[in-house]
Amino acid sequence: MPTFYVTTPIYYVNDRPHIGHCYTTLLADVIARFHRLKGDDVLMLTGTDEHAEKVITRATEAGVTPQEWADRNAQAFREAFEFMGFSQDDFVRTSEDRHKTRASGYIQKLVDSGDIYLGDYEGWYDPGQEEYVTESVAKAHDYTSPVSGKPLEKRNEKNYFFRLSAFEERLRTYIEDHPRFVLPEARRNEVLGRLRQGLQDVPVSRAVRDADGADWGIRMPNDPDHRVYVWIEALCNYLTVVDTDDRRKYWPASIHLLAKDILWFHAVVWPAMLMALDEPLPGCVYAHAYFVAEGRKMSKSLGNFIEIDQLRAYGDRFSVDAVRWYLATQGPLGSTDADFAHSNFVEVYNAELANGLGNCASRVVNMIHKYFDGELPEARDATVHAGVDWPSLTGGHVEQAEVCFSRADLHGAGHQGLAIVTAIDGYINTTEPFRLAKRIEGPDDPGRGDLALILFNCAEALRIAAMLLLPFMPSKAAAVLEMLGASAPGDGGLNEHAKWRGPQGLKPGTPVAKGPGLFMRAEADEPAPTA
Repeated sequence: MPTFYVTTPIYYVNDRPHIGHCYTTLLADVIARFHRLKGDDVLMLTGTDEHAEKVITRATEAGVTPQEWADRNAQAFREAFEFMGFSQDDFVRTSEDRHKTRASGYIQKLVDSGDIYLGDYEGWYDPGQEEYVTESVAKAHDYTSPVSGKPLEKRNEKNYFFRLSAFEERLRTYIEDHPRFVLPEARRNEVLGRLRQGLQDVPVSRAVRDADGADWGIRMPNDPDHRVYVWIEALCNYLTVVDTDDRRKYWPASIHLLAKDILWFHAVVWPAMLMALDEPLPGCVYAHAYFVAEGRKMSKSLGNFIEIDQLRAYGDRFSVDAVRWYLATQGPLGSTDADFAHSNFVEVYNAELANGLGNCASRVVNMIHKYFDGELPEARDATVHAGVDWPSLTGGHVEQAEVCFSRADLHGAGHQGLAIVTAIDGYINTTEPFRLAKRIEGPDDPGRGDLALILFNCAEALRIAAMLLLPFMPSKAAAVLEMLGASAPGDGGLNEHAKWRGPQGLKPGTPVAKGPGLFMRAEADEPAPTA
């Protein structure tokens, strides 16, 4: 059985989860769910990054220990991910012994190999990002953080360094020879452009100070006066979680999903560390762009950051699956930012869910109830009817969905299921079963056989569409299958269940169930829900 290992970044516990955390984890969840449907042996990993200096600062401000602060916010992430319906197989915390022990072992191995060494550093440090920046970058941003805009700190201290410069040529060659290693293409070009400017060795530790949470974090092996920087030990989580007898089969990771601000760590530093450790590299590092809110960059100062509470409000009003669908198919998966605008949310919700999937399911089920007493009719097997080759149409969209998922194109993948829904609506408009039913004069009327064929085809196509939508909308798509008297396929059931009128297809005589509307249409001018 093929393995598939998908990761998110592990998230800082200095604050509560927001739309960015939920978006990246949603991408991983949708991809993981699809691969489970295919029958792959899937591991989805997410978690929290807890040893940052800012965690110590925030804990001190709150009057609690760093561990108590980390526990509080790690639980907030777990609750947010549960609300969003994520199906992670593991949730790692860097304060856990399983992570700390193995990460320390990797760092010791790098010390032993000479890839980490003790040296002196003088340069600019970004406290908010907990990383050093080069003189050229510092100068270009007027000696403020490129991310937060806050002043950089000038530091002169003894550190341990990772010999990143030794991997410059090897990294560049690997990325050039593996065009899908860094995606999307714009990010790959960005990384290659920086690599051509040369690499410098990077600090990986700092001296422990008396008043900065001395017991928090991981110490340099055999040198407890130095604490490992959070970024280097945090990157190790992807490996520490699977470096066991039963999980080694998952390495290397199939895809690391992350936001563009941490691309350099994942596309350059982490692969170099893996090369130094003689570990194979992940299949893909995918760095998406950001969400903005109503056309404006999100920021705490503007008060327009979309926190988990606002996503909950949208979920309460429109359903969690509607939120999942919008984020997954309208989000900033490519190299440009995407706008979370309420008017666009309502437009997509109405067009694709209320008027699309929801209306189609209601039409099909209601007509079966009206014309065949609520049971799937016996229908002849006409491969092509009214100009539609249903086996080819549905099979083509199933195949294309798999192609889209292989490219991490969730917008394209999701719309394969929606395209089948659109085809059903078009088929109904062409064949007009409601008009045909009025012309039928009795049970032996040939038109009744045509009506049965039309509605059976609609139901069978809707069943396949719902299966393709399961990774995006696990509750609502399962509800469609339940309405049709079909069951959701288990892990590995996609290929069999997606066959047109195959062994797992709909059976004549099966009762179909009416139910409440899947997605109630929203008014275009209704205000955005608030927490």
